Parts: sequence; C-alpha cells; structure tokens
Amino acid sequence: MSMKTILAAGALGAALATTALTPVAAEVLRVATGQASSALNVPMNRAVVVESDVPFAELSIANPGIADISTLSDRSIYVLGKAPGRTTLTLLSPDGKLISNVDVHVTPDIAEFKERLQQILPGERIEVRTANDGIVLSGTVSSTAKLDRALDLANRYAPDRVSNLMVVGGTQQVMLKVRFAEMQRSVSKNLSSSLAINSNSSTVGGAVETGTWLNENNALGTLPVEVRGNTNGAMLLGFTAGAFEFGVLLEALESKGMVRTLAEPNLTALSGQEAKFLAGGEYPIPIAAGQGQIGIEYKPFGVELNFTPVVVDGDIINLTLNAAVSSIDSTISLESNGFSINAFKRRETSTTVEMRDGESFAIAGLLQDDFRDLNGQVPWLGDIPVLGALFRSAEYQRAQSELVIIVTPHLVTPVNGEALALPTDRVRIPTERELFLFGDVAKRPKGAAGEVAQQDFSTSYGYVME
Repeated sequence: MSMKTILAAGALGAALATTALTPVAAEVLRVATGQASSALNVPMNRAVVVESDVPFAELSIANPGIADISTLSDRSIYVLGKAPGRTTLTLLSPDGKLISNVDVHVTPDIAEFKERLQQILPGERIEVRTANDGIVLSGTVSSTAKLDRALDLANRYAPDRVSNLMVVGGTQQVMLKVRFAEMQRSVSKNLSSSLAINSNSSTVGGAVETGTWLNENNALGTLPVEVRGNTNGAMLLGFTAGAFEFGVLLEALESKGMVRTLAEPNLTALSGQEAKFLAGGEYPIPIAAGQGQIGIEYKPFGVELNFTPVVVDGDIINLTLNAAVSSIDSTISLESNGFSINAFKRRETSTTVEMRDGESFAIAGLLQDDFRDLNGQVPWLGDIPVLGALFRSAEYQRAQSELVIIVTPHLVTPVNGEALALPTDRVRIPTERELFLFGDVAKRPKGAAGEVAQQDFSTSYGYVME
C-alpha cells in the first residue's frame, strides 16, 4: 500500500469520527430557581428537553393526555407533545420546595406545512400561525385560485380546523360588456281570385259567385266592389255577353318587414358579487289576491342581464351569466274577467364561461325560421286547368329571426371623477333670448365640463381598462 493511499484513508477516518462525535443541536428550555420560566412550545408528536439549574426530586404534568414526560437525569426532562392544548409542568426540589411551573403549549406541527406551502405557492406572502388545535392563515395572495390551494393544503394538516384571514390582492372589479344583436325578417304574399256570373234576363235568373263576391253587398250592379282591408292591390274585370254579366276580381297582398334590435349594456361588479341589469319595462298582469279581489303583478320585459364574475387567477375571469331578451307579443292575447293579457316572446340563455381580460365569447346564437304555405280552393272547380285559378287562393308566409349574444369582460379600476363626462354635459339649456331670437334649442356648455364633454372617449365612461 502506497503512502498516498494510507494518508487518504486516514483523512477519511478522521472525518467520519469527527462527524459521528459532532453533537446535534436540540430545542432546550432552561429553568432557573426563583425566576419566571417562559412558555414551552412543543410541536405535536415532537419532543423538547427542559433543563433545570438545580436538581429536582419530583415532577408532574397536569394533563398527561396533552404532553408526556420522562427524566433523562436529575436536571433534564424529556417532554413529548401528544395532543394540541395547554398544560402545566411542575418541578419540586428534594426538600419539597417548588422550583418552577412551566406552561407547556402543544401545537400542531406546522414546520412541514410551511415547507410544502412555499413549494406549492412560491412568492405568496402567506403567514401561518397556530390557534389552539387549528391553523390560522393570514396575508395577501394574488388570486382566488391560490387562496383555495392554500386552504386545501391546510385542511390536510388540520381538517376542519383552518381559519382563513387571507385577502386577495390586485384588481378585483370586473366590467362586463354585453352585445345583444337580433335581426327579424318577414315576408308575406297572398293571391286570390273571385268569379261572378249574373243574369239580367227575365227568363233566365240567378247568379254564380265565389270568393269576395259572396258578400251580399258585392253584387255586380253595385260596383265598385269592396275588397278586404288588408289587400294592397286589387283588380276588377267585368264584361257583358248577351243577358249575362261576368266579373273577375283579383286580390294580391305582399308585405316585407325587417326589425333590428341592438343593446350594449355595460355593468361592473366586484369579484364574487352578483350584478343585475334591465332595459325595458314591466307589464301588469292581474292575479287572484284572495277573497274575490284582483291584484296586480308586474312582469319585467326587455333586455335582462344577471352575472357573477370571479377573478380566478391573474387576468382569468370566471363568469356565471344569465341573459334574456323578451318582448310583448300582441298577436297572442287572453281575455279573462274583462282583462286583456298579452303573451311574451322570450329568448334566454344561462351559462358559465371562463376567459381572460379583454377576450370575447359568443355565448348564444339562435336562428329561427318559420314557414307557412296555404292553398285554399273550391272543391273540384279548383282542379280545372287554367280556369281553376279563379276558384283558388294561395298564401305564403315566412319569418326569420336571429339572435347573437357576445360577452367581453374587463378588469377595471376607478378613475378621478373630474375626468368623466355625462351625456347631459354635452348640451346646455338655452336662455329665453337664445331660444326666441336665435332659435337655439341647445348650447355648448362652458368651462371645464364643456371641454371634457367635447373629448372623444375611446374607453368606457367611469373606468380605466387595464
């Protein structure tokens, strides 16, 4: 064996011996006679050594269920935490005098919990304390999601014994921009014909009439014929052949309509709080009020919006939303006890979505297409080629409606009220001189409010979007 190998082996042996003899630091409480001892904090299922400056002869623990004790020497005591709580350790000298009463406080072991909390949520300012047999969390976290993770981890160490004093920092106000867009299109066409044959001869009497001619006031001798009130076009052809009069009446109706409905409500709420919006009105509906009395209940209609925002993490926003568009349907009504009650058209959606600040989502789209084709005729006569058209009426109706709802959430913060303008700030009521002499019905305001009102605001009034 070489000298180099011998020296290396010797150095390794010395290092191992030194490591084996190095004492491990332990948590120790020293008790001095005649002095008030501090409280002894013992983690549950861990031990702490208590040392006395004088030998003791007897020692006792008030509640052995909270802490267990054993003697290491006449000056050292081994205290083991068993259950969370407080108890008292008493030390007596050989002559029976009291050396000290030590307040033993056994708490849950949160050292491992703190380590796991830092590993799972690094950078979060969360303070961990113990309270009796539970854990108290305080401090500020950056999002609701991280708050829930901290509480879930704490419940694993102290089930149902976690007190939450944490607050969520950052912007927690959400403004929701909703666009309701609805388009309704309708087309209706109607074509009908009527035929009348009348005889003025004394030898041949009687008449043949169909369609509109069947009305008793529409005889050929009393032209012009009264046509239906909803007919936009009518054409009457009449001629005489010998003793007979012939009349042909053509009625045509064609109508087209389009309705565009657009609403853009903006609503702001705190994270976790519900906000409501209604642009429309309330319709009175009679109801039974008891003892034969009639009461009134109001049913809202128009553009309705209820939503609850929750800032989950950073700029991720969870939205629970209920939106509806309703209107009074005058085509359907109910007569009861002298009251006429109309029906309602209602399109409603209820959903939960999650998106980032500024992103948009089309949460609902409804395309409705109603079609009706009706053909009425006189039996057998309407089937005659060419002439059968005089004994038929055709009706065509088609209605389409399309509704789209788009939502866009924003994280917002309040701004200085002096930088805001209202629609009423853009005009000023004119004086009598300006009204009667110059014909001005509105004037531009003066001062700071007028200058602010002339600005072109590209963001929402009242809030700054991040």
